[in-house]
Amino acid sequence: MTAAQFVGHVKTPLGRIALTSDGQNITGLAIERHGQLPWGDDSDATVAVLETAKTQLLEYFAGSRKAFDLPIEVAGTAFQKAVWEELNLLPFGAVASYADIGRATGRESAARAVGGAIGANPVPIIVPCHRVLGSNKTITGYSAGDGISTKAWLLDHEGIEHRA
Repeated sequence: MTAAQFVGHVKTPLGRIALTSDGQNITGLAIERHGQLPWGDDSDATVAVLETAKTQLLEYFAGSRKAFDLPIEVAGTAFQKAVWEELNLLPFGAVASYADIGRATGRESAARAVGGAIGANPVPIIVPCHRVLGSNKTITGYSAGDGISTKAWLLDHEGIEHRA
Protein backbone atom coordinates (compact mmCIF):
# COMPACT_ATOMS: atom_id res chain seq x y z
CA MET A 1 0.00 0.00 0.00
CA THR A 2 1.33 3.43 -0.89
CA ALA A 3 1.06 6.63 1.09
CA ALA A 4 -2.20 8.58 1.17
CA GLN A 5 -4.36 5.49 0.82
CA PHE A 6 -7.62 4.79 2.54
CA VAL A 7 -8.59 1.32 3.77
CA GLY A 8 -11.99 -0.24 4.30
CA HIS A 9 -12.97 -3.72 5.52
CA VAL A 10 -16.07 -5.79 4.93
CA LYS A 11 -17.09 -9.24 6.20
CA THR A 12 -18.20 -11.63 3.45
CA PRO A 13 -18.90 -15.35 3.06
CA LEU A 14 -15.26 -15.70 1.95
CA GLY A 15 -13.96 -14.02 5.10
CA ARG A 16 -12.89 -10.44 5.56
CA ILE A 17 -12.06 -8.35 2.53
CA ALA A 18 -9.84 -5.28 2.68
CA LEU A 19 -10.18 -2.57 0.06
CA THR A 20 -7.83 0.31 -0.64
CA SER A 21 -8.52 3.62 -2.31
CA ASP A 22 -6.61 6.73 -3.34
CA GLY A 23 -9.64 8.75 -2.27
CA GLN A 24 -11.44 8.61 -5.61
CA ASN A 25 -10.75 5.13 -7.03
CA ILE A 26 -10.50 1.58 -5.77
CA THR A 27 -6.83 0.61 -5.93
CA GLY A 28 -6.75 -2.81 -4.28
CA LEU A 29 -8.78 -5.69 -2.88
CA ALA A 30 -7.49 -8.50 -0.71
CA ILE A 31 -9.43 -11.51 0.57
CA GLU A 32 -8.47 -12.86 3.96
CA ARG A 33 -5.94 -15.71 3.72
CA HIS A 34 -5.52 -18.01 6.73
CA GLY A 35 -7.05 -15.32 8.94
CA GLN A 36 -4.70 -12.58 7.73
CA LEU A 37 -5.12 -9.50 5.56
CA PRO A 38 -2.15 -7.75 3.91
CA TRP A 39 -3.29 -4.34 5.10
CA GLY A 40 -3.92 -5.51 8.63
CA ASP A 41 -6.92 -5.13 10.81
CA ASP A 42 -6.48 -1.43 11.39
CA SER A 43 -9.52 0.72 11.78
CA ASP A 44 -11.09 1.87 8.58
CA ALA A 45 -9.85 5.17 7.19
CA THR A 46 -12.64 5.33 4.69
CA VAL A 47 -13.97 7.54 1.93
CA ALA A 48 -17.19 7.47 -0.10
CA VAL A 49 -15.82 5.21 -2.86
CA LEU A 50 -14.86 2.57 -0.28
CA GLU A 51 -18.34 2.68 1.24
CA THR A 52 -19.82 2.23 -2.24
CA ALA A 53 -17.47 -0.68 -2.93
CA LYS A 54 -18.39 -2.36 0.37
CA THR A 55 -22.10 -2.00 -0.44
CA GLN A 56 -21.62 -3.40 -3.95
CA LEU A 57 -19.59 -6.36 -2.64
CA LEU A 58 -22.30 -7.21 -0.09
CA GLU A 59 -24.91 -7.01 -2.88
CA TYR A 60 -22.78 -9.33 -5.04
CA PHE A 61 -22.51 -11.87 -2.23
CA ALA A 62 -26.25 -11.59 -1.54
CA GLY A 63 -26.91 -12.40 -5.21
CA SER A 64 -28.56 -9.09 -6.07
CA ARG A 65 -25.59 -7.53 -7.95
CA LYS A 66 -24.23 -9.01 -11.18
CA ALA A 67 -21.75 -6.26 -12.15
CA PHE A 68 -19.67 -3.69 -10.32
CA ASP A 69 -19.85 0.02 -11.07
CA LEU A 70 -16.75 1.41 -9.39
CA PRO A 71 -13.90 3.66 -10.49
CA ILE A 72 -10.67 1.64 -10.49
CA GLU A 73 -7.09 2.84 -10.77
CA VAL A 74 -4.48 0.10 -10.77
CA ALA A 75 -0.83 -0.12 -11.72
CA GLY A 76 0.30 -2.71 -14.26
CA THR A 77 2.01 -3.26 -17.57
CA ALA A 78 0.20 -2.55 -20.82
CA PHE A 79 -0.30 -6.30 -21.28
CA GLN A 80 -1.67 -6.78 -17.75
CA LYS A 81 -4.10 -3.91 -18.23
CA ALA A 82 -5.24 -5.39 -21.57
CA VAL A 83 -5.92 -8.72 -19.84
CA TRP A 84 -7.81 -7.02 -17.00
CA GLU A 85 -9.90 -5.10 -19.54
CA GLU A 86 -10.87 -8.41 -21.16
CA LEU A 87 -11.81 -9.82 -17.76
CA ASN A 88 -14.16 -6.90 -17.25
CA LEU A 89 -16.03 -7.94 -20.39
CA LEU A 90 -16.95 -11.33 -18.87
CA PRO A 91 -20.47 -11.03 -17.45
CA PHE A 92 -21.68 -12.71 -14.27
CA GLY A 93 -21.93 -16.46 -14.83
CA ALA A 94 -19.74 -16.47 -17.97
CA VAL A 95 -16.37 -18.13 -18.34
CA ALA A 96 -13.37 -17.87 -20.65
CA SER A 97 -10.20 -19.88 -21.00
CA TYR A 98 -6.69 -18.50 -20.70
CA ALA A 99 -6.34 -19.07 -24.45
CA ASP A 100 -9.53 -17.08 -25.10
CA ILE A 101 -8.11 -14.12 -23.18
CA GLY A 102 -4.79 -14.50 -25.00
CA ARG A 103 -6.55 -14.39 -28.38
CA ALA A 104 -8.59 -11.37 -27.32
CA THR A 105 -5.42 -9.47 -26.38
CA GLY A 106 -3.62 -10.40 -29.59
CA ARG A 107 -1.32 -12.93 -27.94
CA GLU A 108 -2.91 -16.22 -28.93
CA SER A 109 -0.09 -18.42 -27.65
CA ALA A 110 0.46 -16.50 -24.41
CA ALA A 111 -1.65 -18.58 -22.01
CA ARG A 112 1.08 -18.55 -19.34
CA ALA A 113 1.56 -14.80 -19.64
CA VAL A 114 -2.21 -14.39 -19.40
CA GLY A 115 -2.16 -16.53 -16.25
CA GLY A 116 0.56 -14.31 -14.80
CA ALA A 117 -1.42 -11.16 -15.57
CA ILE A 118 -4.56 -12.67 -14.06
CA GLY A 119 -2.62 -13.67 -10.94
CA ALA A 120 -1.38 -10.08 -10.61
CA ASN A 121 -4.92 -8.64 -10.69
CA PRO A 122 -4.98 -6.15 -7.78
CA VAL A 123 -8.79 -6.07 -7.53
CA PRO A 124 -10.10 -9.65 -7.74
CA ILE A 125 -13.87 -10.17 -7.72
CA ILE A 126 -14.40 -6.59 -8.96
CA VAL A 127 -12.24 -7.43 -11.99
CA PRO A 128 -13.52 -11.00 -12.29
CA CYS A 129 -10.38 -13.11 -12.72
CA HIS A 130 -12.21 -16.05 -11.13
CA ARG A 131 -14.16 -16.43 -14.40
CA VAL A 132 -11.11 -17.79 -16.25
CA LEU A 133 -10.60 -21.55 -16.32
CA GLY A 134 -8.44 -24.05 -18.16
CA SER A 135 -9.78 -25.06 -21.56
CA ASN A 136 -11.38 -28.18 -20.01
CA LYS A 137 -13.12 -26.05 -17.30
CA THR A 138 -10.49 -26.98 -14.73
CA ILE A 139 -9.47 -24.58 -11.97
CA THR A 140 -5.75 -24.18 -12.53
CA GLY A 141 -5.10 -21.84 -9.61
CA TYR A 142 -6.17 -18.68 -7.86
CA SER A 143 -3.99 -16.19 -6.03
CA ALA A 144 -6.64 -14.48 -3.88
CA GLY A 145 -7.99 -15.60 -0.53
CA ASP A 146 -7.38 -19.27 0.21
CA GLY A 147 -6.65 -20.06 -3.43
CA ILE A 148 -8.57 -22.71 -5.33
CA SER A 149 -11.27 -23.11 -2.66
CA THR A 150 -11.98 -19.37 -2.88
CA LYS A 151 -12.22 -19.53 -6.68
CA ALA A 152 -14.49 -22.59 -6.49
CA TRP A 153 -16.80 -20.73 -4.09
CA LEU A 154 -17.01 -17.74 -6.47
CA LEU A 155 -17.68 -19.99 -9.47
CA ASP A 156 -20.38 -21.89 -7.56
CA HIS A 157 -21.91 -18.57 -6.44
CA GLU A 158 -22.23 -17.56 -10.10
CA GLY A 159 -23.42 -20.98 -11.26
CA ILE A 160 -20.33 -21.58 -13.40
CA GLU A 161 -19.55 -25.22 -14.14
CA HIS A 162 -15.99 -26.19 -13.24
CA ARG A 163 -13.71 -29.02 -12.23
CA ALA A 164 -11.16 -29.01 -9.44
